[in-house]
Amino acid sequence: MITFAAGLTIQQALKQATDALQVHSESAKLDAEVLLALCLERDRTYLVTWPERCLTAAQAKRYQVLIEQRLAGHPVAHLLGEREFWSLPLYVNSSTLIPRPDTEVLVEQALDLTLPHNAQVLDLGTGTGAIALALKHSRPNWQLTAVDKMADAVALAKRNAERLQLAIDVQQSDWFAELSRNNKYDLVVSNPPYIDADDPHLQQGDVRFEPLSALVAKDHGLGDIQQIISSARDYLAAQGWLLIEHGYQQAAAVRACFSDCGYTRINTVQDYAQLDRVTLGQWRPEYEQ
Repeated sequence: MITFAAGLTIQQALKQATDALQVHSESAKLDAEVLLALCLERDRTYLVTWPERCLTAAQAKRYQVLIEQRLAGHPVAHLLGEREFWSLPLYVNSSTLIPRPDTEVLVEQALDLTLPHNAQVLDLGTGTGAIALALKHSRPNWQLTAVDKMADAVALAKRNAERLQLAIDVQQSDWFAELSRNNKYDLVVSNPPYIDADDPHLQQGDVRFEPLSALVAKDHGLGDIQQIISSARDYLAAQGWLLIEHGYQQAAAVRACFSDCGYTRINTVQDYAQLDRVTLGQWRPEYEQ
């Protein structure tokens, strides 16, 4: 068991924490720094500037608790209570997925589309609100609706919208269930569950502390994706676009589903690791079978 005592210098505490985390985290030094900065209520620059400053008893105790939680596998984002996405600080908690950098690829693709100046945009399964808020931040004139079936996620997304002072409409809905078909969207985006229930990665890393409902889908991870692609046709405006994040091995199956449902201009985009990550298609009713 790791122990931090009052009187330890910042430099000593960081070394002790980094050494302990080394076998548990690929970012041990960074984890140690951000958690100590949290305890001291300072930024990381302070740690470099004042390495000989000593921890108080309260700071040492708090740091010990956080490092022990990290050693147990708790995500740093949960310990900090926030995660940055699209350069926006977002509150996070265990009720939703932690926003990942690769999801910014979906945002980039959405912003590259030619849409009306005041486009109607829907974010399905919004979680923290990350995608909807990133789009609203970049395109203030777009009208953003964000839905999630979990009440806790809806509350969290609303809290983030208030924090960032970005006007998005957050509603509780299981995909399209509570939405009117009279509402037609120029763009629908989603990062739905897409992991197979038997995937061994569910027992590793941060996902152990995230809700399975936001991770796992039936039919080898394709169930929710297939439902969204099929149902979105009733809610998309003519020439509207659907963008979906998926697993890197699912691209061919997702493109086939888009094609089977009558979408055109179907394309898959890779993430920052050059893995297939986002597939998009345009809904053109004249092609409807």
